[in-house]
Amino acid sequence: MDHRILSVLATDGRISMTALGKTVGLSKTPVTARVKRLEAMGVITGYRAELSPKKLGLEHVAFLEVRLSDTREASLRGFNRAVRLIPEVEACHMIAGGFDYLLKVRTRDINDYRRVLGEQISQLPHVASTSTYVSMETVLEAGGLTL
Repeated sequence: MDHRILSVLATDGRISMTALGKTVGLSKTPVTARVKRLEAMGVITGYRAELSPKKLGLEHVAFLEVRLSDTREASLRGFNRAVRLIPEVEACHMIAGGFDYLLKVRTRDINDYRRVLGEQISQLPHVASTSTYVSMETVLEAGGLTL
């Protein structure tokens, strides 16, 4: 039952508890209790609006390979803290492979991206080098985790 509730909430986080209950076959009180329990357990971590990058003028997407000059734990923690402060960085993943991090950066255009790269990303702790890959088209981008 929890998976059914989570599946519905993942696609419609604004659904009323009454409608959610009807969808999964429970009344309002038990479905509300289950949702509150899932929130308390940390399974549901929040609710948010999906924003249109096009309407906001933020269609330029670049992926960045980042190599660090130092990968000791303290350096990784310092990089992690600092990268979270750059609002244009939409995602950051530590990678096992030929580089250390993969960043997804969303900006207005290539000039804005160049500014973010030069003024912010290149200044992050221990950055030795970066390689940029500009997205030409988003074919699939899932808004959330599906079950």
